[in-house]
Amino acid sequence: MSRHILASSKEAIELCILMFGVVGLWSGIMNVAVSLGIITKLQSLLSPFLSFLFPNLISTKAREYISTNITANILGLGWASTPSGLKAMEELQKENPFPDTASNEMCSFLILNISSLQLIPISIIAYRSQYGSVHPANIILPGIIATCCSTLTAIIYIKWKDRHT
Repeated sequence: MSRHILASSKEAIELCILMFGVVGLWSGIMNVAVSLGIITKLQSLLSPFLSFLFPNLISTKAREYISTNITANILGLGWASTPSGLKAMEELQKENPFPDTASNEMCSFLILNISSLQLIPISIIAYRSQYGSVHPANIILPGIIATCCSTLTAIIYIKWKDRHT
């Protein structure tokens, strides 16, 4: 039994080191994209989409955090999207007329975030690679299809609920 415990511990450490490298690489790429203005360009492309989903959103700061969060998720950087998601919620809370209850914008953002639209599932590719997959990137097309379906469902639900409030 101790042999299995040691083998599992070794495997966990190797996976942590791999993910640390992946996180470091993609966080660096994200920082380069920010400094080159690529993220700003992506955010401007998302602006009509955000206006459609969040018609009552006033705060430009919240809009910026939401678009950064969505951009990071699309690029498969879920761990990099968390800080901007938390900041977006803080900004949305500042606009909330009922501080004890989540606003429609907060709920919509949460639903959209949970749907997790991703074009490049970096984490899954890294896990598949770590565990010996011959073709770890074969998950990309099924992943895009699945996340497009979940995100479309989230958008339909958000707009349906907005119509009933």
